[in-house]
Amino acid sequence: MAAAARFDVEQGGRGGEGKYPPPPPEQMYPQREGEREWVPWFVPVVVAVNIALFAVVMYVNNCPTHAASTRRGGGGACVARGFLHRFAFQPLSENPLLGPSSAALQKLGALVWDKVVPERQGWRLLTCIWLHAGVVHLLANMLSLVLIGLRLEQQFGYVRIGVIYIVSGVGGSVLSSLFTRNNISVGASGALFGLLGAMLSELFTNWTIYSNKAAALATLLVVIAINLAIGILPHVDNFAHIGGFLTGFLLGFIFLMRPHYGWMQRYVRPSDIKYTTKKYLPYQWVLLAVASVLAVLGFAVGMGMLFKGVNANDHCQWCHYLSCVPTSRWSCGK
Repeated sequence: MAAAARFDVEQGGRGGEGKYPPPPPEQMYPQREGEREWVPWFVPVVVAVNIALFAVVMYVNNCPTHAASTRRGGGGACVARGFLHRFAFQPLSENPLLGPSSAALQKLGALVWDKVVPERQGWRLLTCIWLHAGVVHLLANMLSLVLIGLRLEQQFGYVRIGVIYIVSGVGGSVLSSLFTRNNISVGASGALFGLLGAMLSELFTNWTIYSNKAAALATLLVVIAINLAIGILPHVDNFAHIGGFLTGFLLGFIFLMRPHYGWMQRYVRPSDIKYTTKKYLPYQWVLLAVASVLAVLGFAVGMGMLFKGVNANDHCQWCHYLSCVPTSRWSCGK
């Protein structure tokens, strides 16, 4: 997926509002319980784990040995065999992303419908988000995670961002399994789209503390649209992207709610002025309640349909175009 950076648009909400002018940005949100700036460690750990697991997959893949034993082009067909030895990549004709074989990915937990449903290996819904199809795939996702995730973790902490990341990844896996049966799926893209979705809902639920609201919303929507548009190319699991995005969008209302602008101002007004407004506005609680209900229902229905063996394509004849649009240059396959 394309990398996306979070704009720091929280510059004091409605500038000039009220009797007291807004303070400089560095004083707007002083460090205090619930509003401190966190030191990010979850995102760096996730990056390190993904890189380590990719190395494990390549070790298990062992292209030179397996290629020679199956006589598919001989061991010399492996990319960078002389330099990487056992960690050499599969032939480019098999995997142009510089990575392992599909067999190695399946062995270590890739998302495969035949394994998840008939064989009841539901754990693959989680493990697949930690695997990647190649170096190109891995670098693109990890760069995106650093650009998106570090800023979010600094603002909201590792617990909330960690929950959104992992649950969104599983949500993407569920939707992917409902629509895709003939291909394997790996990658953190669903979880990354969950963070994008959470950024959007965070903007809505914390609307009062943002300045330049239209610019922030337009920028974020463009980034999301570009990333989703990439998903209509062949060999990209856009259902995982969409499922992760919708999950993260709902979770953002639940976990990323912040005190409204008026409450923030109480920390920069004279101490002799009493401020009695509530910390959160009614609409924020309404959004939280609605999102909670939809998230629980969505997961319950999705899981139920998945393990009953329902093929979602039978109920939505056009939905396959959300993941791949055939053109004169490529076909989407079956």
